[in-house]
Amino acid sequence: MKLATLKSQTPDGRLVLVSRDLSTALDVGHIAATLQSAIEQWSAVEPQLQELSLALNTGELEAAFPFDPDSAAAPLPRAWQWLDGSLFLSHGELMQRAFNLDPIADADQIPLIYQGGSDDFSGPSDDIALPSEEHGIDFEGEFAVIVDEVPMGTVAQQALEHVRLITMVNDVSLRALAPREMNTGFGFLQAKPSSSFAAVAVTPDELGEYWHEGRIHLPLTIHWNGEWFGHPNAGAMHFGFHELIAHAALTRRLSAGTILGSGTVSNHDRTVGSACISERRAIDVIEFGEIRTGFMKFGDRIRIEATLPDGSAPFGAIDQQVVAACR
Repeated sequence: MKLATLKSQTPDGRLVLVSRDLSTALDVGHIAATLQSAIEQWSAVEPQLQELSLALNTGELEAAFPFDPDSAAAPLPRAWQWLDGSLFLSHGELMQRAFNLDPIADADQIPLIYQGGSDDFSGPSDDIALPSEEHGIDFEGEFAVIVDEVPMGTVAQQALEHVRLITMVNDVSLRALAPREMNTGFGFLQAKPSSSFAAVAVTPDELGEYWHEGRIHLPLTIHWNGEWFGHPNAGAMHFGFHELIAHAALTRRLSAGTILGSGTVSNHDRTVGSACISERRAIDVIEFGEIRTGFMKFGDRIRIEATLPDGSAPFGAIDQQVVAACR
């Protein structure tokens, strides 16, 4: 089953079902007006949504209409909580090696995670409006899961039972602002503007064999200004989403609608490229002794997409332009 949120006059948008080929959609407001509402009452609404999804995919519904990803907001335009991890050890190891950073103790035993701003997410085609190129504009290709309520103390072996949807993220980062915020020990704020999400969030069964062990075993393909930048495979996560969820829920429950991100998709194999500019700059330092890759400029475009072997894109694509914010 695939779900999306269309933009509307309300801040949480309008919930629709989307066909497997992303060609048609169906309004399901009579079942749940918003995705947040659906997640909060998942056990009650999921059977109804699945039944309609089957009919939508067989072309039986006259009420279906063409699905336009450009009209989509983020699946959750705002959320109670956004927790972003850093689950690919190869990314951290590269940064440490290139910039002589001290290794983080127990990073291979305890997932790294921070709590980000979740009050304002962008849709897959929305412009990335920012105040200055001098802030070091970077993209970060990630995957994320959306959970229902997770009780405090949930163990990893049970955590995947709470994963209701999977989606794709561009976690926009401002690298020039990040070092000070990291050094304060208080975490990111200015360095993390609104994250952008794919139009479609899918139930785990939609990924079939490519969802197992709490990981999405698909490459994430990045094009920057129309040129290939990388296609690292997300199956290389050191920690699975089940381990991240259990870590986050150790001392508190997670509200229904909490989103948890994987962090930048990264592989040890450098021939597959990267999912963020910062990692490419680290490779520059290692290979050439200097940084040769600049950050994004106003007018640049970023496209992020995950595809199955048959060429289909289960989440649609994130395709955005960086623009100067209106003052």
